[in-house]
Amino acid sequence: MTILQATELTHAAMLGLGVYRPERVVTNEEICEVLDSTDEWIQSRSGIKTRRFAGPDETLIGMATAAAERALAVSGVTADQLGCVIVATSTHPEHTPASAPQVATGLGSTAAAFDVSAGCAGFCHALNLASAMVRAGAEKYVLVIGVEQLSRFMDPTDRGTAFIFADGAGAVVVGPADATGIGPTAWGSDGAQAGVITQSPSCLGAHTDTPVVQMEGTAVFRWAPFAMAEVAHSALAAAGVSVDDLDAFIPHQANLRITQTLSRNIKLPESVAIATDVIDSGNTSAASVPLAMEAMLASGQAKEGDLALLIAFGAGLSYAGQVVTLPPIE
Repeated sequence: MTILQATELTHAAMLGLGVYRPERVVTNEEICEVLDSTDEWIQSRSGIKTRRFAGPDETLIGMATAAAERALAVSGVTADQLGCVIVATSTHPEHTPASAPQVATGLGSTAAAFDVSAGCAGFCHALNLASAMVRAGAEKYVLVIGVEQLSRFMDPTDRGTAFIFADGAGAVVVGPADATGIGPTAWGSDGAQAGVITQSPSCLGAHTDTPVVQMEGTAVFRWAPFAMAEVAHSALAAAGVSVDDLDAFIPHQANLRITQTLSRNIKLPESVAIATDVIDSGNTSAASVPLAMEAMLASGQAKEGDLALLIAFGAGLSYAGQVVTLPPIE
């Protein structure tokens, strides 16, 4: 008996992008009502002017579902056509059940559904998985969502995190295409630096405190702009693309200074548009790459079909990057 398996590889691409940005805009001045800091200091250290915090009625599942509905509408794919739903997040409302099956049900889908926990690099990890599924013929359409609600897992007095993190969701539908729209992924991890971005307290032991995210910002700044330049060049080489071929660079929106330093280290030409959504949206972790992608498309900095380099890095430490063609938006 021979076990049957799909044998013909196909091309995969992002067919549609949708996002959800919470209604509440939070300024640096509001952050500084609790945090011992100033608007000038925050902007000089991070580039951030505003960010979005979810309200009581804006849940992680709800934001993910809203972004997914928009991505499905743009792509022309219906929920019952989905073969898999992948949610990338580090801010689950609970450890069990996973968020993805709840999102799938909210969309009206009974597709396979699971969560990916790779910190701020989660979306790019999930995008690689989705692309591989489609290319191999395992699934025709895969929904990828990056979503975070970091405002509920922060210490508002922590000068290292309180002004940085924010909330939001972004989703793409990955499906078959006439040409490659998602290049090979350059990814990896460095668990020796796991203590750089952590949750405290842990889930072990008896305590009643809500866990909060803690980060050694200086360590991240020393690592990301240099190590990720090598990852960027690996992703470009794997895709057979040079920096001169790129139309856009869309890195994880961790910090404007990191983005600027990384761009210089990659040696991007001036013709390449660079995502700076962190200025208005803050650091939304796994949601930041799709949110930044949408911001560039909506503003006209980039257009559908443009060639873009995605790079993401975060807790783990985990990282991933790939060359893509940009999808349509609403």
